[in-house]
Amino acid sequence: MNSSHLSRRDSLRAILGLGGLPLLTTLAPTAQAEEKAKKRIGFVDRHLDNYHANVFLRILRGDLAKRGFEVTGCTAIEKESGKAWATKNKVAWYDDVDALDPHVDFYFVLAPSNPELHLDLAKAVLPKKKATYIDKTFAPDLETAKMIFAIADEHGTPLQTTSALRYTDALQYAGKTGKDRVLHMVSWGPGGNFDEYAIHPLEHVVSTMGHEVLRVMRRGKGQHSQLLLDFSDGRTAVVNVYIKTRTAYSATVTTAGETKYLAADISKIFVRNCAAVLDLFESGKPNVDRRETLAIMKILDFVKRPEALKGFVSLSTGPKAVR
Repeated sequence: MNSSHLSRRDSLRAILGLGGLPLLTTLAPTAQAEEKAKKRIGFVDRHLDNYHANVFLRILRGDLAKRGFEVTGCTAIEKESGKAWATKNKVAWYDDVDALDPHVDFYFVLAPSNPELHLDLAKAVLPKKKATYIDKTFAPDLETAKMIFAIADEHGTPLQTTSALRYTDALQYAGKTGKDRVLHMVSWGPGGNFDEYAIHPLEHVVSTMGHEVLRVMRRGKGQHSQLLLDFSDGRTAVVNVYIKTRTAYSATVTTAGETKYLAADISKIFVRNCAAVLDLFESGKPNVDRRETLAIMKILDFVKRPEALKGFVSLSTGPKAVR
């Protein structure tokens, strides 16, 4: 995945389409009526030719087609590659969010490799007051995450975010036993680099055990990193981030009665993730606990601090405490 950064000014100008005219914005009356009858989704991205855009589009057209949603438009910061993706996948292209908005009822904000762009994209999308999913990783840091939620709250826009690793059998297992009854968990995850891929095994743990993480420690800064998490009520977890290795997404979950090994079924988690987003769109109510999202963002902030490599760091101190 391309992780190069754009300046805030450039990204805003691109996504707002300054100086450009939208395409495909004039429809015949019959076409307009047919379009309004659909449950319409818009994709907003940095560059649309990425794994997540392709997977979500395929799922919406395949596994979840019976739910009646359709991607009726898209826009992207990188316009030429975005137009090419739109043409290839037979999705209507619009030069900016304002041109796209009349043709959609809900938003997927993607750019999965570029969380530093999510605030600018949120500023363009969330004021439209339409239920929105923002892809992983939600934001580059906790303070930015809070700003994005604040924009959503200001406009009354339903919003959620998650890594697809939330939707594994571990979460279903915890749903049956109760998150507070998971005493210990170990999660493994691979990836190309820590900053982009640590979210996956971390979301695996927090979605299963809850948001009440008290302190964290990190061991290792190289190819193998290990995060130690202390939860409320003496519960603990270990998150292993093994970059550039052949490591399956998996976990062990321990309750008072057993320890269970659960491999993540990659063929299912994106379908479950997408289904949860459609639940958000249909109900207008987020189904991902915001406190868990903010806890994850805070953990990612704290484990990058030098003191976290020396010992446990409390998450309850300082101005960034999750409330």
